[in-house]
Amino acid sequence: MHTPGLKIIYPSTPSDAKGLLKSAIRDNNPVLFFEHKFLYRRIKEEVPEGDHLVPIGKAIVRREGRDLTIISYAAMAHTSMEAAEQLAKEGIEAEVIDLRTLLPLDRETILTSVKKTNKLLIVHEDTRTGGIAGEIAAIVCEGAFEDLDGPIARVTGLDTPVPYAPTLEERFLPNTEKIVAAARELAKY
Repeated sequence: MHTPGLKIIYPSTPSDAKGLLKSAIRDNNPVLFFEHKFLYRRIKEEVPEGDHLVPIGKAIVRREGRDLTIISYAAMAHTSMEAAEQLAKEGIEAEVIDLRTLLPLDRETILTSVKKTNKLLIVHEDTRTGGIAGEIAAIVCEGAFEDLDGPIARVTGLDTPVPYAPTLEERFLPNTEKIVAAARELAKY
């Protein structure tokens, strides 16, 4: 992500994958297109026919909310949606943003949401140190610090190599319960 000139795409849905891939092919710049293997054959939807394009660098609000913003991408966008549904049953309305593109980041959508909800939780599978959450936190501190009513929170992978054993991988990865717990704490501010 720190290489100037690159574009990095990481969709969470089949229709976004189609639209972003078509946009990447038509882009004159180098584009890295990542797919999360966990999503294969798990997330199903009707894919628009024809010349369906999704703009590179434009996030999408997957769920409107008023109490806090959850920002994620790829498989964690779905996990964040599950957490938001669970939080809604407790009266906490979380807005969920799916980045879709990691470089360039959609600063406008990020800042607009944080200025609306005044709280931010960032979720990603990468390790905490050096992950995209730090860059998003910097964007928010530079562009919406006075709008924050609580600390910026992160739910990330652990600062260890990804373990192979399923039980250890479960401990390493963010999940719905971890996101809900962090969101509850953030909502208290």
